[in-house]
Amino acid sequence: MRNLTAVEFLSVDGVMQGYGSPDEDTSGGFRHGGWAAHYAADEELMAANAEGLSATGAYLFGRRTYEKMAAFWPTGPSDVPFTSHLNNTPKYVASSTLREVTWQKTFLLEGDVPEAVAKLKAQEGGDIVILGSGMLVRTLMGHGLVDRLTLLVHPLLLGGGKRLFPDDGEMRGLRLIESRATSKGSVVLSYQLA
Repeated sequence: MRNLTAVEFLSVDGVMQGYGSPDEDTSGGFRHGGWAAHYAADEELMAANAEGLSATGAYLFGRRTYEKMAAFWPTGPSDVPFTSHLNNTPKYVASSTLREVTWQKTFLLEGDVPEAVAKLKAQEGGDIVILGSGMLVRTLMGHGLVDRLTLLVHPLLLGGGKRLFPDDGEMRGLRLIESRATSKGSVVLSYQLA
């Protein structure tokens, strides 16, 4: 059985919304888009991300994350190891609205998403990694399909916005596998879900 790891970029107060650019997600009046730009170029953070490439056999995205990634990475910088890996590794998209995908080696999941992801996990191959796609991660966690969380927590409080974890009153145990801090104050935390 393949492991499913969710890699998420968060503020200290748990906000995942609008990580990359000012206009990425302004829903709910969110006005801090692009909040992580200062930390995105952190070489220590990029090195931490690159370490997991060899174990990754597939990527999984929600529609919004897929569209953002597909707009950049097919022609991404050739000197970044992630570009080649992302382009040459199978990618799966969970969407009820997309009818086709154009990025090489990308496939739409059919039918019930948790059921389709459970089938993917049962196949042979390396780990499956979800990048971003917070709403998809929430759904899959609710079905017990996420095995690990890698949280890249940046040192700022946003005071509001979409949070990764639901406010549902449920307690979930985590076991810390690894932690490290960067010189810019970001922390990479890897957890196994109990």
